Amino acid sequence: MTRNGDPPYKDPSVDLAKRVDDLLSRMTLGEKVGQLIGMYEGNFSGLASSPGGTQSIKDIQDAIREFKIGVSTPFGTGISSHNNVGVVARIANRLQKTAINETRLGIPLLIAIDALHGHANVEGGTVFPHNLGMAATWDPERVHQAARITATEMRATGATQNYAPMTNVARDPRWGRTYETYGESPHLVGELAAAEAAGLEYGSDGSGDPTEAVAATMKHFLDGSPVRGENAAPMDVSPTTLHRVFVPPFRRVVEEGVSAALVTNSAINGEPGHSSKQYLTTLLRGDLGFQGLIYSAWLGIGMLVEDHRTATTVSDAIRQAADAGVDVFSVGGPTYAGHLLEAVENGEISEDRIDESVRRVLEVKFRLGLFEHPFVDADRARRVLGRDEHRHAALECARHSMTLLKNEDVLPIDDSVDEVFVTGPNANSVDNLCGGWTVAQLDQEYGSTLVDGLTEVADGVDVRFEQGASIRDVTDLGPVRHGAERADLAVVALGENWYVHEFGPRDITGATGEFPTRSRLRLPEAQRRLLRTVTDTGVPTVLVLVSGRPVAVPDVVERADGVIMCYLPGLAGGRALAEILTGEVNPSGKLPITMPKSVGDLPSTHDRLPTPYPIGSDEHPSSYDPVFEFGHGLSYSDFEYRSLSVDSSGAKESGLIDVAVDVANRSERRGEEVVQVYARDLVSSRLTPVKELIAFDRVSLDPGETKRVELAVETHRLGVVRPDGSSVVEPGEFEVTVGELSKRFHIDD
Repeated sequence: MTRNGDPPYKDPSVDLAKRVDDLLSRMTLGEKVGQLIGMYEGNFSGLASSPGGTQSIKDIQDAIREFKIGVSTPFGTGISSHNNVGVVARIANRLQKTAINETRLGIPLLIAIDALHGHANVEGGTVFPHNLGMAATWDPERVHQAARITATEMRATGATQNYAPMTNVARDPRWGRTYETYGESPHLVGELAAAEAAGLEYGSDGSGDPTEAVAATMKHFLDGSPVRGENAAPMDVSPTTLHRVFVPPFRRVVEEGVSAALVTNSAINGEPGHSSKQYLTTLLRGDLGFQGLIYSAWLGIGMLVEDHRTATTVSDAIRQAADAGVDVFSVGGPTYAGHLLEAVENGEISEDRIDESVRRVLEVKFRLGLFEHPFVDADRARRVLGRDEHRHAALECARHSMTLLKNEDVLPIDDSVDEVFVTGPNANSVDNLCGGWTVAQLDQEYGSTLVDGLTEVADGVDVRFEQGASIRDVTDLGPVRHGAERADLAVVALGENWYVHEFGPRDITGATGEFPTRSRLRLPEAQRRLLRTVTDTGVPTVLVLVSGRPVAVPDVVERADGVIMCYLPGLAGGRALAEILTGEVNPSGKLPITMPKSVGDLPSTHDRLPTPYPIGSDEHPSSYDPVFEFGHGLSYSDFEYRSLSVDSSGAKESGLIDVAVDVANRSERRGEEVVQVYARDLVSSRLTPVKELIAFDRVSLDPGETKRVELAVETHRLGVVRPDGSSVVEPGEFEVTVGELSKRFHIDD
C-alpha cells in the first residue's frame, strides 16, 4: 500500500510498469477476461455467430458489473443512437462511474470510436476532409494538426481510443473504403498515417498532457486490395507485393508509436487475418516490432465460422484468434466473455496468454491517465467541439486538398463574370461534402455548400442555382438550360454521395448495386446528361468532382473547360472550393491516387511493374494511360525545376541519398508546390517498379522567387523485395526523376 492507504496501481507517482504489475496481480481470471471484451450501443445486424441486434447503455452497464467489460463503443460510430455532444459526454461519465464505482478494482473503460476525419460522428464536431483529400495536401504537418484537434475533441466527450489511422494502401478504386485511405503510394500513406498516429497519441508518452491524447489504432492489418474491390473479400497477392506495397506503411506507423492495431476481415493469401499467427505474431509483433494491442474487427470472429469456415464454433474461433495474437474482442459482449473464460478454464488458452493481453490493455489505460482523469465536463465538451480555431484548421485542410486537374483559361473567375450558374447533385449538399463516417442528414447550417461558399466569397457576382439532377436521376433540365444560357460561367458539381463500406446503407444511399457501386466508376447517365445540357449552351464550364475515390470520366473531362477534384472535403468544403474558384486561394493539391479511364484499365498505379511488349509498343496500348496521373495537380502559379543533383557518395555509411533541386516561381502570384521525387532501379535481380515515389516536400514561393529544395532519401527505399519479405539495396545504377528532370547515379557495393 502507498502512504495514503491506496494500492500502488492507484498512485500516479508509481512507475507505470509497477502499477500494471500490481493491478494484474490483484485480478481474478474473470476480471482479466472482461478487460479483453468490448460492447457497442445501438442497432447492429451482425452475423448469426456474432453478438448483434440492439444493445443499450443499460446493457453495457450490466455487462460491466457482471463481466467487468473493459472496452466500449457507446457512441461515435454510425450505428449509435446518440450523437449530441452533451449527451455523449454524459454517457461516457455514466459508464465510467459504473466501471469505477461498481466493480471491485475500479478499472476505467477504454471508449473506442470511429473518428476517421475529425470527431465527425458527433454533432458539432470538427469535420476535416476524408483521408484521400488530406492525402492530396501531401502535408504531414497538416495531418498531424488535424489529428491533434480530433484527439482534443474526442477526449472532451470522454472518448479515449480512435479506430484510426487507416494505414491501408488503396490499389483498387472500386473499393468502397478508398476515401478512408491516404492513396496508392506506400511511401505517402506511411508518412501521413504516421503523422496522424503521432497527432492522436501526442502526450500519452509523458511528453505532454495525457488527457489531450487518445490511443491510435492502425487498421486494417493487412488490407488494401480485396479481389473485385469488394470490401472484406480475400486479398490474393504475392509475398513480394505484400511486403513491397502493403506492409511498409504499417512498419512506418509502428516506428512512430501507436497503441493498437485492428485486424482485417479479409483473408490474405488464404489465411483469414483473425486466425493468422503468421501475420499477427510472426510479422506484426516479430518483424515489425509492434508491442501494442491487437483488436478484432467488429464481425471478424464470427466470419471465421460463417464465411472463412476455418472454425466450427464461436468458441473455436475465439481460441484461434487468441492463439494468432488477437488481444481484444471488440464487440463480443457477455457471450464472448463466457466463451473466452471457458476456453481458459478448459486449458485451451493459457492464463499467461490472457495476462499478456490484459497487461497491454492496462498499460494503455494508465498512459492515457484514465485512472486519474476518467470523467469529462459536458459543458466544456460543448465549448471544445467545433470551436473557431478547429473549424479554421479544417478550412485550411480543405483549401490545400482541392486539386485543379484541368484549366483552359477559365479559372480563377475574373472580373468579366457577372453571373455564375451552379448546378448538380453535389452543389448544395452538406452530407455529400462530408461523406460517410459523419453524422448523416445534417442540417445545412452545420457547414458550407458550394452554393453557400460562392454566395459568400464571390463579391459582386450573381450566383444562381438549379439542382437539375440527383446522384442517379434527372429532375428538371429546362431551368438548367435556361440558367446556363444566361450565365457567364457554369459550375457543375457531380460525383458521389454519402456512403460507407460497400456503398450503403440503403436507407441513406439508395438501392444496393446502384451508383455509387464497385462495378462502375463511370458517372451515371443522369449526371452526364446534366453536364451535356450545360455545355451544349456554349457557356464556359467548370466541373467539380465530389467523390470518395477516383471516377472514370475521360469524356466528361473533355466537355469541361476546368476540372477540380474536391474529394470529400468536409464541413468547410464549400467555402474552400469557392475560394479556389474565385482565386482567393491558389490551388496546391496533388492527386494521391491515379484517375483511370475505365474499370477495364484497372489496376492502374504509378508504381507499376514493367511489362514486355512482345510485338512492339506500337501494337500494345500503354500499361499506364490514365485520365490524370498520380501526383498531378495544377496551380495558378507557374513553377519551373532546375539544377537537379543527386549525391549517393555517403549512402553506404549514412543510409541516405541527398537529392536537391531548384524550384522557381515564374508567375506573378505566390504559390505552393509539392516537390515529388521518384526513383527507379535500372537493373535489378527481381522486378522493381518503373517509377516509385520515394520522397516529397511542400515549398512556398513568392512571385519570382527560387528556392533550393533538399531532401534526404533513405537508401532502403531503393531496395529489391524478396519473396520472404526481406529487402536489399543492390549495387548498380539508379535514376531519380523530379518534375521533367532526371538524374542517374550509382550505389556502390
